[in-house]
Amino acid sequence: MRRFTTLFCCLLVLAFSAAPVEAARTKHDSATVKNVVKHKIRHKVRLKTKHTNPQRIIRTIRASKNYHAPAQQPEAVFAASTAGSLQLASSKALIVNQETGETLYAKGTDIPTPIASITKLMTAMVMLDMHLPMEEMLSVSDADVDTLKNTTSRLRVGTELSRAEMLKLALMSSENRAASALARTTPIGMAAFIAAMNRKAAELGMKNSHFADPTGLNSENISTAEDLVKMVKAAYSYPDIRTVTTTASYDVPIHGLRRLVEFRNTNVLVRNGTWDIGLSKTGYISEAGRCLVMQAQIAAQPLIIVLLDSYGKNTRIGDAQRIKKWMQSGSEWAKRRLS
Repeated sequence: MRRFTTLFCCLLVLAFSAAPVEAARTKHDSATVKNVVKHKIRHKVRLKTKHTNPQRIIRTIRASKNYHAPAQQPEAVFAASTAGSLQLASSKALIVNQETGETLYAKGTDIPTPIASITKLMTAMVMLDMHLPMEEMLSVSDADVDTLKNTTSRLRVGTELSRAEMLKLALMSSENRAASALARTTPIGMAAFIAAMNRKAAELGMKNSHFADPTGLNSENISTAEDLVKMVKAAYSYPDIRTVTTTASYDVPIHGLRRLVEFRNTNVLVRNGTWDIGLSKTGYISEAGRCLVMQAQIAAQPLIIVLLDSYGKNTRIGDAQRIKKWMQSGSEWAKRRLS
């Protein structure tokens, strides 16, 4: 009995002595679990923050009733713009008053650069200078298919259109096959036609320009913003070019199709009806970026606008809208100052 009592007492001593150790271990494990949970929560927050779309945040802020964008006074806009603070995304840009020749904005104006389908304005002038019958029917052939850039076209081989219709598609919708057909079917042939384009450029004083094909697909078609102002001025003197480049859309019959096919102006500003545009031409190849030249009436001024090497699809249009707002803000400021 005494031996059993002694054993029982030893067991009790061992149990009480182990309790603090177990409690400490439990406390340690609980703390470890809490630290792991905290770490995971922080990790998830970091991941969520890392992948958050900043544009979504901006839209959310602007949607809040507590957000108010600071209003800019017209006087402040014009005062800043007169200091040359108009910011355009196009790499090369030039704005000139068509009547006075005054330069209102200039950036990289003397840098030669590929001009893509802006080339087609020169193609049109050289062709029109030949005074060929505009009602004559021309046919799209395999020779007009682009083998340089392998671009596609809705103008199928075998399609027959009048020279006037080919001109319209070449300028309005920037159809490469139409531009090629216009040059190829002239009495002098393609090679001589390209030589005539370069002679015309020299006559216009375009000293830093060179043309290698009538479509603009060849990146060796180069010019400067300064030279293109001269070309746009010259093109504006052709009524056919003014009419065609400011046409919003045109339906034509295509070989092999029963229904007419609609071709639209590549300049959305011509189609939206809020601009007074007298001439327009867009252009794009990867070497040239997005390009746009226009003659437009803004704030009672006839302007020639040249925008070259815009990196984004809508950048050149955005730049044109900024120019319009800039000019109109300045006009309003001037009126208030004189009143």
